[in-house]
Amino acid sequence: MPQLRYKVASEPGEIEQIHRLNYRAFVEEIPQHPSNDERRLVDRFNDENVYLIALSDETVVGMLTVRGMRPFSLDGKLTALDSYLPPGRRLCELRLLAIEKEHRTAGVLPGLLSLLWEYAQEKGFDCGVISATTRQLKLYRRLGFEAFGPLVGTAEAPFQPMFITREVLQARAESVSALPAVLRREPLNFLPGPASLHADVAAALQSPPEWHRSAAFVGEMQTLREGLRGLTQAPFVDVLLGSGTLANDAIAAQLARLDGRGVILSNGEFGERLADHARRARLDFECIRFDWGRALDFESLNGRDPSWMWVVACETSTGVLNDVERLTAVCRDRGARLALDCVSAIGAMQLDLSGVYLASGASGKALAGPPGLSMVFHDHAIEPSPDDVPRYLDLGLYARNGVPFTHSSNLVRALAVALRRVDWPARFDEIAERGAAARSRLRALGFEVIGAGAIPAPHVITIALPPTVRSVDVGCELARLGFLIAYGGDYLSTRNWIQIAMMGEVAMGALPPLARALRRAVPPPGIAGVPPAADSR
Repeated sequence: MPQLRYKVASEPGEIEQIHRLNYRAFVEEIPQHPSNDERRLVDRFNDENVYLIALSDETVVGMLTVRGMRPFSLDGKLTALDSYLPPGRRLCELRLLAIEKEHRTAGVLPGLLSLLWEYAQEKGFDCGVISATTRQLKLYRRLGFEAFGPLVGTAEAPFQPMFITREVLQARAESVSALPAVLRREPLNFLPGPASLHADVAAALQSPPEWHRSAAFVGEMQTLREGLRGLTQAPFVDVLLGSGTLANDAIAAQLARLDGRGVILSNGEFGERLADHARRARLDFECIRFDWGRALDFESLNGRDPSWMWVVACETSTGVLNDVERLTAVCRDRGARLALDCVSAIGAMQLDLSGVYLASGASGKALAGPPGLSMVFHDHAIEPSPDDVPRYLDLGLYARNGVPFTHSSNLVRALAVALRRVDWPARFDEIAERGAAARSRLRALGFEVIGAGAIPAPHVITIALPPTVRSVDVGCELARLGFLIAYGGDYLSTRNWIQIAMMGEVAMGALPPLARALRRAVPPPGIAGVPPAADSR
């Protein structure tokens, strides 16, 4: 059977299929409306409806309509509707629940309920009313709907008014999180990249490409750079076509032009990668290493007078933040130039890069754009270096021309949309809130969260698993349940770590089901669960 996908209908072809499913369900199966030659039924509230749909390949096989605008359809059928309902609730009406006959045993309904729960969470609805066909009252009651008032409709098509509260729907939706991913909508993305894209960003990505020498594209690039500067307070930024690794190579090329010896502070995998960048660029440097997951010890700099210092702002491997404000102050006091790897930090927290010599960023992480763009922020003007910097790494060419080489208008346009659609101060508060809640919940469930005693990253949580389970087994099991987490890569797998990241469009309501699924995949000691490492194949 093709995998089922669940989403909010948005494409014209999906809407047309909805009208035809509506006809089959409420004309041919339930005689609620008269027949017509088109075999197509457009709902009278079509322009106000939000259609939650199940797709098998590209075919709509199930739907449920949500509408929050009064008067409801049920207002016209039942006098004093609110008198039957729990007081103080934000209501929506659920209508047009229809599933193709051949898919009524394929898990479509649980998937629609799961999607309904996430949509209700996003919009703040906490009570839904529905006119339930009397043919399926047993099913509706099992789902948690409660009957109220007299029957409505006609003798040929009678309906029972019913309601369901947020609390009951949550319990039903949470049980859905234990089902295989094929019964859910598209898996929930908790990877450290690429991030889930908002529909507006995805639409911009699919726009026709623009010539990178055109005035229109040059203008779009300028707008993007202005947005990135505004987000970080950096005086300058250059946008490169490549990953964050490219940006760090460009930074290494600039550091190579400085006199004196530098220092790299490393407390995780990405600090080690900075040391690798520096070694490959033949920089004169010392790497001071700390235990992974521990805070930097600034006393280690006593007796050292570095020309520059290179540090990771968010050590993604451990879910730990390094103190950028203190690093800036230390470098200022010592007359050293500060370079930062901000690839995983930009877009997740407020950053002030106004006094940072060089800093790297990338599009596909907390900025929630598509992967493929990187950026270098700097606090000083950079001139081209034709004699000692490889052409593609020469930030002076970007600073002088803006677009010195072939670029992707699609990626630039999509990242610009991702930047301007977000209220960033509110986003930072939201990320901090959900990160703290997730860490607290995971610790309460008995998990060992890496980074005790350090500054926690609000959007990245690294968990050390007990030796009785393997990280790869847990990651695969969670993927089966519909949750994508990080568990691959040497730095995670060799330590038996897994990682939960909230980089893109992740709803707060998705975190508790993930924690429960993780608890099932990694039961407390003494309870059977995922096979122990010694027995895993």
